Amino acid sequence: MSHVRSRFDKPADELVIKYTSSLPFDWRLYREDIRGSVAHARMLAKQAIIPASDAETIVKGLSEIGQEIEAGGFTFKPEMEDIHMAIEARLKEKIGEAAGRLHTARSRNDQVATDLRLYMKDTLTATIAAVYELQTALLTVSEKNPDVILPGYTHLQPAQPLLLAHHYLAYFEMLERDKARFTDCAERTDVLPLGSGALAGTPYNTDREFVARELGFKSVSRNSLDAVSDRDFVVEYLSAAAIAMMHLSRLAEELILWSSAEFGFIEIDDAYATGSSIMPQKKNPDVAELGRGKTGRVYGHLTAMLTTLKGLPLAYNRDLQEDKEGLFDAVDTLLLSLKVFAGMISSLKIKSDKMLGSVDKSYLLATDLADYLVKKGETFRNAHGVVGRLVSHCLKTRKTFPELSLSEYREFSPLFNDDVFQITVMSSVDSRDNPGGTARQRVSRALSEAKKILSDE
Repeated sequence: MSHVRSRFDKPADELVIKYTSSLPFDWRLYREDIRGSVAHARMLAKQAIIPASDAETIVKGLSEIGQEIEAGGFTFKPEMEDIHMAIEARLKEKIGEAAGRLHTARSRNDQVATDLRLYMKDTLTATIAAVYELQTALLTVSEKNPDVILPGYTHLQPAQPLLLAHHYLAYFEMLERDKARFTDCAERTDVLPLGSGALAGTPYNTDREFVARELGFKSVSRNSLDAVSDRDFVVEYLSAAAIAMMHLSRLAEELILWSSAEFGFIEIDDAYATGSSIMPQKKNPDVAELGRGKTGRVYGHLTAMLTTLKGLPLAYNRDLQEDKEGLFDAVDTLLLSLKVFAGMISSLKIKSDKMLGSVDKSYLLATDLADYLVKKGETFRNAHGVVGRLVSHCLKTRKTFPELSLSEYREFSPLFNDDVFQITVMSSVDSRDNPGGTARQRVSRALSEAKKILSDE
């Protein structure tokens, strides 16, 4: 705009205009910019800083501009540096010189900081809701399959039997921590920077608390320098988003493995899979793979934001324009991933027979046999060695534990008796009857607690 370059003797180079413009991406802040400007105009009139009639005209003009943008009738001119200038220029076209009063007692520095905080407040609300949706999907699948048992793994090697519901409740817990991080971030985002000016505050008799109430902020910033240059809330969101995407990526990895022919534990619904361009038989877990792949993008945006901020002196620097593109992409990526994963989990076909079959042939009761010997008086280390040799015998004879005779058991320890045959997959699961364990009654209680957590939110 001409007033911004009034100090210069010649116009900006065309490449500089293109290089410095943020309009191609910050147009997304138009709702927040209009909301902030309406609250600011009303405050200026309330404080008699501008005539009330001008404020009314400004508010009406801004409302009409919002409708123009919503309807697709707004022209985003490339010479406008950002959405703030674009709206202000259009306001002047609509209402004339009164538009020039709107920028009284504010700077683009505190204006953009306010817009971004408003955007983040709404984004955090939407993100928490999307996490809730995925948690609900996990609980629904768990409740539909309360007695399904699968191998639990360490080092991706079969370890001990688990309830499927217990497995999915682990992801519920991860997502609950994600939700807590986003909620915590929302607390520090809920601070109004408007009224800080460019960096030192404003000489006008403004009412910042009034603006905060108009815009729904809990408090106003305490330091003008910090207010215009703070992007901690962006870093916090990106950090929480990166952790949430990491959790989705771990879930995606298991969906990919479990849907393979080698595992065959689940079948992904056709709506969440794709085919091959040349192999007609293929059913690829592309949605899960993309979720795993998109995680790197969000990681990158977090690193980029931290790098942008690390060398900035106080207060505002144009580097901060780089706070938005990566943030917007991270928001879009995370929200869409959460919603897609909720649908994918809800529509999974659980192949319980295949899961249980894998438990039976994987010697997952080895720890239970060691514990059996300990209860008979053996030390755990000796019991561990006995069962290790027993497993080796089974592998050589191609037998599973249930196929062994008592005499074979007793070749390895005289402490084995007929009650060894009472050790089953279900008895193994139910023996883990302590807080956080996989016993059926513990998992049932955990499911009830998880449902209560969601119902209380």
